[in-house]
Amino acid sequence: MQEEKKEQGFVTIEGKRVAIQGEKNLLELVRKAGFNIVTFCYHPELAVYGACRLCLVEIEGMGILASCTVAPKDGMKVRVNSDEIRKLRRINLELLLSSGNHDCTLCSKSNNCKLQKLAKDMDVTEIRFKSKKLDSHKDATSPALVRDHSKCILCGNCVRICNEVQGIGAIDFAFRGFKSKIATAFNKELGESHECVACGQCARVCPTGALMPNSSEIEEVFKAINNPNKKVAVHIAPAVRVGLGEIFGLKPGEPVDGKIAAALRMLGFDYVYDTAFAADLTILEEATEFLGRVKKGTNLPQLTSCCPAWVNYVEKFAPEFIPNLSSARSPMQMMGPVLKADFEQRGGKREDLVVVAVMPCSAKKSEAKRGEFYVNGNPDTDHVVTTVGLARMIKEAGIDFANLENEWFDMPFGTKTGAGVIFGASGGVMEAALRYALAELDPENARSVKFTSLRGFDVFKEKTIKIGDLEIKVAVVSGLKNARKLLDEIKEGKKHYHFIEVMSCQGGCVAGAGQPQFEGWALRKTRAEGLYQEDTELAYKSQDNSGVQALYGRILDKIGGPVAHELLHTHYKSKKYQD
Repeated sequence: MQEEKKEQGFVTIEGKRVAIQGEKNLLELVRKAGFNIVTFCYHPELAVYGACRLCLVEIEGMGILASCTVAPKDGMKVRVNSDEIRKLRRINLELLLSSGNHDCTLCSKSNNCKLQKLAKDMDVTEIRFKSKKLDSHKDATSPALVRDHSKCILCGNCVRICNEVQGIGAIDFAFRGFKSKIATAFNKELGESHECVACGQCARVCPTGALMPNSSEIEEVFKAINNPNKKVAVHIAPAVRVGLGEIFGLKPGEPVDGKIAAALRMLGFDYVYDTAFAADLTILEEATEFLGRVKKGTNLPQLTSCCPAWVNYVEKFAPEFIPNLSSARSPMQMMGPVLKADFEQRGGKREDLVVVAVMPCSAKKSEAKRGEFYVNGNPDTDHVVTTVGLARMIKEAGIDFANLENEWFDMPFGTKTGAGVIFGASGGVMEAALRYALAELDPENARSVKFTSLRGFDVFKEKTIKIGDLEIKVAVVSGLKNARKLLDEIKEGKKHYHFIEVMSCQGGCVAGAGQPQFEGWALRKTRAEGLYQEDTELAYKSQDNSGVQALYGRILDKIGGPVAHELLHTHYKSKKYQD
């Protein structure tokens, strides 16, 4: 039974006595009392900022204050909805609305914008204040993200998550007064910023349309589908299946891969595949590479390389760890060359197959543009569409997604195991790799080891397991600031591991910037639970994927062999800024 929180006094809120039980600010206590007063700059994952002044309350003897900035104390008497407070909230919201271009019908964030929702909830239908001169510049130089300065209301969420969670500080407040804006170092375009790693978490917490994943490729995908001279293949990442349904009113975390397969065929894609197939392929290559490193005792700890924002981070900020990165490509970048090699084997031309990846991540867009993933000017992955981007395509096509009958992925690239599916949650890649290693080195005990300590949503997890005669120490970390701390401890000799999984998004790909927007941990937990539930219904380890095994006899040679290395592995180089 969960231990009951100890009472630390009482606050009277609109005449109702409410017990203080560890709430860090008055806002949390007011919400516990059933008053969901509006906020804009407050974000449960970030430090208190107190800038929007929407969560105002009146405290007897203290006056009107922002409730997010006040610690609750025994004996406080609080008014939440007095006439004066309601008037001030509306004025503050009008000021926010007057600060930029908030023409909702023309905004890609419409119907999912917090500012729009607040205006509706508070019945603000007109703005009495003159707008400042808008910065109409739209920065689309990054393949991952688009910035629209005219929609920014300076809430600071993007600045705080980049500093507090990712530990990078690629953006910050710049200039003063009406010229104030969020900017990169030296006010460069986002695509020219050295510090940005394209993780997209700034866009995830942006409450307006000021920061969004770049959706410019959607029109190119439609053009490819309608080009009679092209064949278009599409594959969906594991996290997409537990995120897309939310947009269409389905149960959060419910896997909807069957509906996705049906919708993709209705959109006109020629081949519909599952990226989990390539996740299984990744495990065969990456885990084999790991066992080889352990045997030789070289370049340990091995660091996973399937998160492109993490790879960007190592190349820019920790290039001394480049030899530790696995040379195995991410599942997306394995799927592309394999599909094109298969197309060529069946008599087609590589350039006549367009490969589209549906990903939960903005950094995948920049990964697809890396020069090493092109062959004679033709990319392995032609286009990357986010989960939200796919929803936009489905809506534009008029498809009734919620009522679609389930269909299945095309063969031979539609087979998968549970090990491939759990890639979408933090700890999933490590668990899949260890399942493989245990089955290879200690098959009799392969199912006896449990991995519950690698699951869940602690930002750092570790485990020591025995594989045959080997004792392997592994770690799982999410969030780049947490990863940086772990790397520092390794360099200082305080920590020692054989294998480390790193994801830039806390909680893993289920929390990617391309997923439906959310706050806190509850929804990402629900999404991860959906993946683990699907895992229980599928084969246990990646070796059990018959389609992957057949691929080695048909297109690839052996695991880690010359052909496999050419198609499925890559290299990295230092991109550290030099003075």
